[in-house]
Amino acid sequence: MRFSPDQIEARDRIHDLLRGAGVDLAESTLLPDGGGRQEALALLGKAGSGKTELLVAVVRSLVAAGVEPVSGEYESRRSRPRRSLAVLAPTNKAASVLRARGVPATTIHRILYTPLYEPQYEALAEWLTGKGERPQVEGLTEAAMDRARAFFAQHKSIPGALATAGLRGSDFIKGWKLRDEPLDIGLVDEASMLDDRQYDDLRALFGTLILFGDPAQLPPVNGPGRMVFDRLPEEARLTLRRVHRQASDSPILDLAHALGEPELGFQEFEDRVHAAAARDERVVIAQRADAAAMARAPILVWRNATRIRLIQAFRTAYGIPADGLLPGEPLICDGIELPVKHRKRRMDLEARGLIKGTQVIYLGPGKRAGFSRIHLPGAEEPDFGVASIIQIEAPGQDEPFIPTAASMGAVFLHGAAVTIHKAQGSQWPEVQVFAPDLYAAAQSGRSEAGLQLWKRLAYVAITRAERRLLWVTRYALARPEAALGIGDLERTARPLVLDGAE
Repeated sequence: MRFSPDQIEARDRIHDLLRGAGVDLAESTLLPDGGGRQEALALLGKAGSGKTELLVAVVRSLVAAGVEPVSGEYESRRSRPRRSLAVLAPTNKAASVLRARGVPATTIHRILYTPLYEPQYEALAEWLTGKGERPQVEGLTEAAMDRARAFFAQHKSIPGALATAGLRGSDFIKGWKLRDEPLDIGLVDEASMLDDRQYDDLRALFGTLILFGDPAQLPPVNGPGRMVFDRLPEEARLTLRRVHRQASDSPILDLAHALGEPELGFQEFEDRVHAAAARDERVVIAQRADAAAMARAPILVWRNATRIRLIQAFRTAYGIPADGLLPGEPLICDGIELPVKHRKRRMDLEARGLIKGTQVIYLGPGKRAGFSRIHLPGAEEPDFGVASIIQIEAPGQDEPFIPTAASMGAVFLHGAAVTIHKAQGSQWPEVQVFAPDLYAAAQSGRSEAGLQLWKRLAYVAITRAERRLLWVTRYALARPEAALGIGDLERTARPLVLDGAE
């Protein structure tokens, strides 16, 4: 990779930190004791400043030097790696963005918990990783085991290899336990989403912690109004100030960075959105929200009242009965309500990636009352059943309609529209932003962490778009051309290939 001067300076600071922790990337030498130091460093920058490129480069250098990635899917008990690294993100969606870049990212919850394998399948995993002899596994043919070995040789994924042999996670993972041994080097993306408790847990777990965050995003909801990296001393915070033009010269990034101009008002910004739309098809001025797009990528709003009105309009457009729920409807996890005695079940759901803020697709009712089958995009096993409490809110109603109500389990809200706060950490190829809500935020005169609220909201909202931004200007909805369904879902997760790992 060709880095800019500020990226080179940041890379050198990261290398210095790792050298002090016993990992010399220039010489490819590793000290097994970790150097005896515990430090944290934050690399900050706005969208397009090159944070992700630097993270990818650091991970590749660490792997090439012999540092072993820990993904949380399987760890041998026979031999502990001399040095290890984990790449973390607050949500499964954020982790999947990194995995698409060839980085073995996982969620924070997944790394806090470690899987417990059934003994015969643990022996199979040991064989696949080269730490044991070929076992005899009841129910698996020699051909199935050979398929698993061939898959693992190419993709380095234990769950993927066992799935190739015809197994599901519920076949070989019998539970989860809280990690009881510290880890080595942690790299955390989307660090602006971390709350103080998560940060403290990570500092206790990792000897060396490197945060990658965007100071222009919104602080965590119900937090102290600041980012966790603000707790670090100034000398431990690096900032990438140069904005790198993508090969595609993205107009979305141009708009995002225009929001940093102190004198920019909402009307002038919206004029720039219109001007961008006139010269580039990747920015669209839409007089109506698109219901079909909302089925897979939520429209982003500021106010809860707007969110509920758009959800109701979405369900009406698809002809969904007020007292029903159809396969293909999007949902957002709003938390997991389980008592302490069901701690293992909570760990299982969190390890799968089902945490607060996760987007899923409803597939239909489960086999038992109160259960639903859901699809979790980007997960290793995307389809599974869960005890669920699904709440469908409607304008003017104090109580939501609840089509599925287990006594305890995962709580879901409708996901056709979400607040911009909840969208942090996620990206979609195409994103709709509801402009009237941003105008209302501008009219309120509110500020957050020293910046006008509407600018923070707009910045987070438009940078959720990977390729196309739709700026919705009116309270109106375009009716879908096809019925709602699940035929478009990718029902098996793609395997991860780490560039430079072999």
